[in-house]
Parts: sequence; C-alpha cells; structure tokens
Amino acid sequence: MNVISTDKLTKYYGENRGIIDVSLNVSEGEVYGFIGPNGAGKSTTIRALLSLIFPTSGSAKIFGKDCYEYAPEIKQEIGYLPSEVFYYDKMKVSDLLKYAASFYNRDCLKRTAELVDIMELDTSRKISELSFGNKKKVGIVQGLMHSPKLILLDEPTSGLDPLMQQKFFELVREENARGATIFFSSHILAEVQKLCTRVAIIKDGAIIKEDDINSLSEDKYKRVNIRASKSIENPFNYEGVTNLTRNEQGNTTSFMYKGDINLILKELSKIKVDDITINEPSLEEIFMHYYE
Repeated sequence: MNVISTDKLTKYYGENRGIIDVSLNVSEGEVYGFIGPNGAGKSTTIRALLSLIFPTSGSAKIFGKDCYEYAPEIKQEIGYLPSEVFYYDKMKVSDLLKYAASFYNRDCLKRTAELVDIMELDTSRKISELSFGNKKKVGIVQGLMHSPKLILLDEPTSGLDPLMQQKFFELVREENARGATIFFSSHILAEVQKLCTRVAIIKDGAIIKEDDINSLSEDKYKRVNIRASKSIENPFNYEGVTNLTRNEQGNTTSFMYKGDINLILKELSKIKVDDITINEPSLEEIFMHYYE
C-alpha cells in the first residue's frame, strides 16, 4: 500500500516556482529520502502533503485519502518535524508537550516521557531559555509522542550535536522497525545514505531521479583517477565520461564514467601512468552529477 501518493503536484507562489509536476509513491514501512539543496522544493512538497499550503494543480494522498479533504483525520496519524521550530516563548517545555498531546485521541504520556529521556530534555525550562538545538529536541518529542504511522522529517538534524544526531538516527530506525513510514528530507547526503531505502532527487522544483539507494550508488558509475609523470594528452572525450577535471600541470585527471568498464580500460592502456584508481563514487558525487 502507498502511504504517500502524489500526481503532478504543482505549486506556484504568484509567478515564482515552488514545485512542478511532482509525482511520487512511498510504500508502507519505507524510509524514503527526498534530497536536494535549499530552495529545490523539498519543504514546499512537505507543506503541501500536510495541507499547510494548497497546490496550484495536481493531487496528493496520504493513506489513500485526499490530503486536503481529510486533513484533520490524516494528521492524527502523522508526525512532523519542520526544519525550524517556533513555539510560545513563555511556555515551559512540559506545558507545551501537554498542550501538543491534547490534540491526539490517545494517551501520549508514557511515550512522551520515554522521548524526553532519550533526548535528554529539561522540561522545566521555558522555551525562551532553550538553544536552537534544544528547541529541535522539543520538536522531535512533539512529532513522535503519539507513535504516528507516518513521520515527515524536514532537515531534522540541523542544530543537533553529533552525539544527539546519532541518538536521533537510532530513534528513527526504531520507529521504522515499529512499522512507521518515514519521509526524510535533507541536503546532507550522508544522512540519507545511512537511513533510506529509496531516494528521489529534486532540482528546481522537479524530481529528476528516483531509485533504490543501492541501485543509485551502484548504477554502473565509476570514479576514475589517473596520475602520470607527464601531462596526459588524452582528452577522454568518450560517451559516458562526465565531470572531468585536470590539475594545472595536466598530469592528473579525474572523471565519472558510466558504461562498459572494458572500453575505458582499453583507452587507459594506451597511456603511460604512475597510478590509477577506479572505485565506486559516493552518493554525493552521483548527486552532483545529476545536478551538473
């Protein structure tokens, strides 16, 4: 079953582009990565799914129901962590969490206490006294306190120190093992690579690639690095060669290659080299390849 399904979801802000024809399906129990730099359309997509903004055209469904028509019902089963969290500054954390729990038709007390302990959160302090990182912890507790079936995470680790990031990743894995579907938006590719099973790359408001994360990383791409004592004259102007760079002396060359590795090895055998490495590119290199 698809927990999230969009069909040509489009949003314009006046004449300015938000997202264009975003079509995606996220299966139940999946950890789905949604990657792109700031301004690519990640947050706009999530806000449209949450019916916080209305689309210019297209449709969006969660749990098989229209996101806008059934918004109050759907939100009972959604946990959301925005990239930036804003609260009533004069409220204590404990009061805020009680207030947030009152919106759900279930007892959130036990789970809230567990999350507060995991996040090492001091609930006696006022919101105004918290750092950005501690406010983010409040957002994590608030988003997960009701054990949602779908968790939408928009740049979730910004503001968290490395140790707390690891705790958060473990928490996300536990929620997924419990059966929750995770929609994980980030521009930090290492995070996506750690957690996600499938990923979509969004550029200028449109999805340009969607694939299983292992297939994306192993999509016959190779990173080739060559070093020679003299300038390398071969221009490597072959089909499948991209992202080619050389140093000023011309004796080191690096490029991405997609295709039959035997063909490129045949050309490399004609060059006198000191060293050569051929390895799998990182997800970040593949991501930059699609963007460039």
